[in-house]
Amino acid sequence: MNKILSIAKKELKAYFGSPMAALFIGAFLLATLFSFFWLETFFARNTADIRPLFRWMPLLMIFLVSALTMRQWSEEQRMGTMEILMTLPVKLSQLVAGKFLAVLTLVTVALLLTAGLPLTVSLLGDMDWGPVFGGYLGALLMASAYIAIGLFISSRTDNQIIALILTVLLSSFFYLLGSSGLTNFMGNTGGELLRSLGTGSRFASIERGVIDLRDLVYYFSLAAFFMMLNIISLEAKRWSSGDNTAPYRRGIIISAVLISLNLLALNLWLNQTNYLRLDLTENCEYSLSTTSRELIANLPEPLILRGYFSDKTHPLLSPLVPRIKDLMHEYGIASNRRVEVSFIDPKYDAELEAEANQQYGIKPVPFQVAGRYEASVVNSYFNILIKYGDQHVTLGFNDIIEIQPRNDGQMDVSLRNLEYDLSKSIKKAVYGFQSLAAIFEKIDQDITLTTVVTPTSLPEQLASMPEQIEKVAAELQKEAMGKLNLQKIDPEHGTLGQEELKDLYGIEPMAVSFFSQDSFYLYLLLSIGEKTESIYLSGDMGEAEIRNEIEAVLKKTSSGFLKTIGLWTPEAGDPQMAMMQQAPPSQYQAIQQVLPENYNLEKVDLSSGRVAGEIDALILAAPQELSDLERFAVDQYLMRGGAVIALTGSYVLDLDPYAQSLNVKKVKNGITELLSHYGITVAESLVLDRQNEPFPVPVTRDIGGFSIQEIQRVDYPFFVDIRPDGMDKESPVMANIPAVTMNWVSPLSIDSEKNKGRKLNTLLRSSANSWPSSGSNIQPDFELYPELGFAQGEADSMESQILAISSQGSFSSFFTDKDDPRQEKLNAGPAPLDMEEDIATNGSYEDSDNQAQPTLPDTPLIKKSPDSSRLVVVGSSEFINDTVISISQSMNQDRFLNSLGFLQNIVDWSVEDEELLVIRSRGAHARILQPMSRQEQTFWEWLNYGFALLALLAVSLYGGMRRRKEKPIELLPS
Repeated sequence: MNKILSIAKKELKAYFGSPMAALFIGAFLLATLFSFFWLETFFARNTADIRPLFRWMPLLMIFLVSALTMRQWSEEQRMGTMEILMTLPVKLSQLVAGKFLAVLTLVTVALLLTAGLPLTVSLLGDMDWGPVFGGYLGALLMASAYIAIGLFISSRTDNQIIALILTVLLSSFFYLLGSSGLTNFMGNTGGELLRSLGTGSRFASIERGVIDLRDLVYYFSLAAFFMMLNIISLEAKRWSSGDNTAPYRRGIIISAVLISLNLLALNLWLNQTNYLRLDLTENCEYSLSTTSRELIANLPEPLILRGYFSDKTHPLLSPLVPRIKDLMHEYGIASNRRVEVSFIDPKYDAELEAEANQQYGIKPVPFQVAGRYEASVVNSYFNILIKYGDQHVTLGFNDIIEIQPRNDGQMDVSLRNLEYDLSKSIKKAVYGFQSLAAIFEKIDQDITLTTVVTPTSLPEQLASMPEQIEKVAAELQKEAMGKLNLQKIDPEHGTLGQEELKDLYGIEPMAVSFFSQDSFYLYLLLSIGEKTESIYLSGDMGEAEIRNEIEAVLKKTSSGFLKTIGLWTPEAGDPQMAMMQQAPPSQYQAIQQVLPENYNLEKVDLSSGRVAGEIDALILAAPQELSDLERFAVDQYLMRGGAVIALTGSYVLDLDPYAQSLNVKKVKNGITELLSHYGITVAESLVLDRQNEPFPVPVTRDIGGFSIQEIQRVDYPFFVDIRPDGMDKESPVMANIPAVTMNWVSPLSIDSEKNKGRKLNTLLRSSANSWPSSGSNIQPDFELYPELGFAQGEADSMESQILAISSQGSFSSFFTDKDDPRQEKLNAGPAPLDMEEDIATNGSYEDSDNQAQPTLPDTPLIKKSPDSSRLVVVGSSEFINDTVISISQSMNQDRFLNSLGFLQNIVDWSVEDEELLVIRSRGAHARILQPMSRQEQTFWEWLNYGFALLALLAVSLYGGMRRRKEKPIELLPS
């Protein structure tokens, strides 16, 4: 080892004893900084990562290493010192290793001088250091392979320029092997083989923060192979061509061939493995999570996970196929082979192609592929099938990839969050296949179905209800395999009286009618452990309806079933369109496409005064023009332990098709009074913030007498830009949300007295430079207000505003001390004079057509909710409005994806689907830079240039000092 270090020291002294080191490293730093800030436009990307640094690293490293290695052996041969080295008592392998170590040290110094870039990025945003370490490690491994190539080429010539050119050409060959320009012509199989041989494509795997043993062995094998060739090349200079040395020469060549074959075999063997790797990312984004492993660990039936990938596909999708296959294989390994993973190309199997088309709706997608000389259309499969029992889910390329435009006109295509997409689809298929018996099998707590009935005082219409309940309970008891207990309580003849029942179950006797003094009990309660849920009953229900309600409560309180989300949206559109019998355009189509990916989605009609029992969470998108009966439905749903997601502000977007500009209108008859009773007040104003997302505005410019109209991005304070410092990162709702924009949002306030005993989280806040505006004018006036287009608040009125709140706990009913809205049907219009007498006697009255009109209330008013109730209030419904999403897309931005992700997280939290939240939080996500002015951007850019310049000066000064102190170099220690 001492000899190797002595050789390395000699070479380093030679480099630092001349301006070469400073020149080569300086050129490398200049090219690196230029590509980072100018070619990749770091600040325009607005992402806190250093991908632009590593994107160009494979190419820059070729030229740096070629320049550093060109003189290593060529200079020795030209100066005539090669013979001296060959006669020293040093092995050739030690000479090669010493020169290799010297060049690697110089490359390490060059990489260390780029450390200012990740340090800068970490100060400007929340950067994940895992990919940074992975990128630098990958750069050193890749440099090792290039150094070995350069040393070998240098040993074959005494001309440094020729050595430089040949090293660049050979290194570029290995880089181009895995480049898209070559793999695009080879299809998936051939392209995957070439990518496994390319130095640049291998580097891309490590650069994302995943240290794969296959990549390490590849770079080690490539470096070892060319270092071996270097040793043989030097050894050949000492060979004679006589017969005496023939066996020796033959033995070295055979040994070299055997070593090469072993290295090749090792790489081929490891290429079949995909689990020997280390994920350095902050949340282990590229490894299967514990939650996903638990999801598939104990599947009672085999699950089919099948990839449909055409050999010839779009060039941008082809590199993603190996990563998809790797992760799918991990599912198979983690499930103890309960997940059957397979991959097919339907092009070569007509039977499987027919099955994919007819049974699963999987069809090829036409992709336009542009070559250098022609453009063509390729029909390609890029789908994943998840099948469990009779349930299946399919994922297409639109479901699993995301596309980011680059400033050079190219597109970055990457996987969105593959584990999340696969796991949610597996969960949907598995839970959709579950039977009720499977639920009973999983529950390890006591299950009790309790009926509280007073048979003697039941109204005539309900007299048969207890018998129907007993039949349904008996059927369920058989399916439950002895796990379901039945309990009957008669308050008139039992030990539990009214007070005990109220304390134990929170139930009170029901009035026979609104006008009757008589009362009765008819309740059905389901208890699982210590948790009790009330089951909805009404007079017109049969056995099937009763069973459905019991099953709905069982599924809601148990895991293993696909949850159902109820969605209420306003009636939107032009009245003239309605008169012409044209359907009004919905403004919330985007969420209606996203939510069904994880849940069953049902549109909800509140006019009946009740939300169906199978609804696990209720979304109110821009609630307005609601009757008291509809508000009653929302209130009682929350009182039953439901989850309500209120996307509501004081203003909504006015989509008048005849308006010449965007306007907002005030919400009428919404749920603000309801929310205020729950302790959350929606102010009658809108929030403006200096930290905002730009808005596209057409601007007319006069150029040489010609008017040119162009779209410019201007600050728009009504689009409040919320960054991590304005989020409650402790709440799972904000998992994997780097930033979100609230459009035309109203501020919220919290009544601490009403919220006592609840778990409250302030999910979103505006920045400290925000203020409320009570007007409805949303059009900027830059002539009157040149800076922002709107009047700014006074300095003392600037403060952070609450924009979104989640609350969990017990709520009191808004209608506790108010008239029951269900009486409106009775009070609307004239009624017979003897109606009250008929109701008091029979529970109904006969109208003018002698038709009996039932007047029994469906259920008694629930005055207090259980602690499981959840309420989320967001001061804007427009952040998921299709118009707003279109505006974001027109600016080539994907911020609307954060808005949809935020809503998905709210739904996951509301239905207590913590599994999906955990998986989603681990996915790779964009880490946004802090807002900064153009001057601040320029400062940080030139700070890095200054740091590089100081580092170069230090290297030059060190080299100068070495030259002045230069002494005869002792090659070997005495």
